[in-house]
Amino acid sequence: MPRFSSIRDEVPASVNKYLLPGERQVITIRQHPAVLLGRALLVLAGLAIAGWLSSFVSNGTARLVIWILWVILVLWLVAKVWSWAVYYFVLTSKRIMLAQGVILRRVNFIPLDKVTDVEFRQSQTGRLLGYGELEVMTPGQDAALRHIRFLPYAEQMYLEVCGMLFRDTGEPYDTGEPKDTGRRCPECAMEIPAAARLCPYCRTRLAPA
Repeated sequence: MPRFSSIRDEVPASVNKYLLPGERQVITIRQHPAVLLGRALLVLAGLAIAGWLSSFVSNGTARLVIWILWVILVLWLVAKVWSWAVYYFVLTSKRIMLAQGVILRRVNFIPLDKVTDVEFRQSQTGRLLGYGELEVMTPGQDAALRHIRFLPYAEQMYLEVCGMLFRDTGEPYDTGEPKDTGRRCPECAMEIPAAARLCPYCRTRLAPA
């Protein structure tokens, strides 16, 4: 699977305006287009049904109603595509953010220093199409950010998030902030935050510190 590229000069304006002074964008990415697949199939099924019904209806008004209903279905798909186009998962040097909504814009975020665990999941369909899910756990969980679904390059995204959470071990993104030395995993001996409940390296469940 090709690795995604993180191009900082191409941060959308709809996301860039929410960054704080001194906050650095690391990754900005949309959901995988597979999130639209079911809706697109529904529109195609509606087209087939509308064509089939039209062949049995001789009344011009009835035919018009059938095709108006299908056009409404198409407009519903267009609205979903527009919503997908402005939905962004953002990883910065300080937090994880979700920016979504067309008419009512909504931005949710979790500070990185509040994240206690990140879990990666990928179904058989996700492996085939190239998307997965991240479950982000924090105290006082925000439901909008607990399950982040249909993420493209999900394995790389998981590693990037872990790289930011545990930057004292690899330091691919050095922010210059004070580092939490935390503790060592009893299985693999890697450095992990003191509050972590799951080692990101060997997946060992840990007792609270």
